[in-house]
Amino acid sequence: MPDLVFVHASLVLPNEVIEGGLRVRDGLIAELGPAVKANSGDTIIDVGGDYLMPGFVDLHIHGGAGHDFMDGTDEAFLGVCRAHAKHGTTSVLATTTVASHEQHLRFFECCRRWKEKDTGGARILGAHFYGPYFAPEAKGCHPGGHVRPPNETEFADYLAFADCLVRATVAPELEGAEAFVRACRQRGIRCNAGHSYATFDQMRAAIEWGVTHVDHLFCAMSDRARLRQSQTYPMRGGVMEATLYFDELTTEIIADGKHLSPELLKLAYKVKGPDRLALCTDANRALDMPDGPYIFGPKEDGEPILKQDGVGLMPDAKSLASGVVGLDHAVKTMVHQAGIPLVEAVRMASLTPARIAGWDDRIGSLEVGKLADLVVMCRAYQVRRTYVGGAEVEAHR
Repeated sequence: MPDLVFVHASLVLPNEVIEGGLRVRDGLIAELGPAVKANSGDTIIDVGGDYLMPGFVDLHIHGGAGHDFMDGTDEAFLGVCRAHAKHGTTSVLATTTVASHEQHLRFFECCRRWKEKDTGGARILGAHFYGPYFAPEAKGCHPGGHVRPPNETEFADYLAFADCLVRATVAPELEGAEAFVRACRQRGIRCNAGHSYATFDQMRAAIEWGVTHVDHLFCAMSDRARLRQSQTYPMRGGVMEATLYFDELTTEIIADGKHLSPELLKLAYKVKGPDRLALCTDANRALDMPDGPYIFGPKEDGEPILKQDGVGLMPDAKSLASGVVGLDHAVKTMVHQAGIPLVEAVRMASLTPARIAGWDDRIGSLEVGKLADLVVMCRAYQVRRTYVGGAEVEAHR
């Protein structure tokens, strides 16, 4: 195969933007910088001054284009991956919702089939097991009927898929949470706290067990105000305060311009910084679909939601129900609404989540030897082309 050479590009590196080119050989980045020149026989892509940046990595993604990973079908898995590739996402952790034991096993079988395979869109790095081990009062838009605490007999079946299970979420205050986290860590599975009303002290304990990440900061979590009714003085913090306080914890934000105000985006960035704060979509099946009613989670018995005004809402339109936009929108939001430098916004959508997933040695930045996962984005932050391992995704062919 001839080399693929990008010329006249603004290369978005982890700490700077430089003008130059980039050479792809055998699916890997072989050369980059101002000195890159195309040779006779190369396939040349003239970027025309647009940005060439690393492909985005989404740690927390449920669906898109009418599909949800919890539908548990090949069609759904491929549909979600192809939809998000249009938005510059080249790697994902296929993320579950609260569901029955049988539905989760169906999901894991499908995830194992497609892990690191060619989906025609984003690469599936593995699974993010997210629900059902949530605090009932913090379940958010997830189907409530299957929320439950960890049970060793049950989760042993999930951990049998450790070969494709990258991260797992639990509310630390639940009975059985410590046993679940320790069992995950023994199998190399990284652990999150999420959908939790844990106290600060319970979060401290969870870190000792092996929890290293917190799902969607400010959303579906306890803080001082929520814990106030059940505590005497002095006031104590919850998950939110612990996430901001402990340097050991990374976290993520849904930067869709709907979930969090510019002030909260800036606060998260100021406290955690671009190397401990990732962008995620938390996108449901309504991404790239018309406004209207949808199902969050398994199609057969998931939770009714509504897409309206650029976000997912509960049917009464009074509370949020996950996201409906891609990571390209999140990068734009961080630059325009939070005033974050472009290189750092891109890093939060690429290298930082890659590191959180344990893949930063292979993806997440424009570096020689890494997989050629690339996004061409214009100055108005619209994706022009997406490449996974040097191959342009179907959506842009």
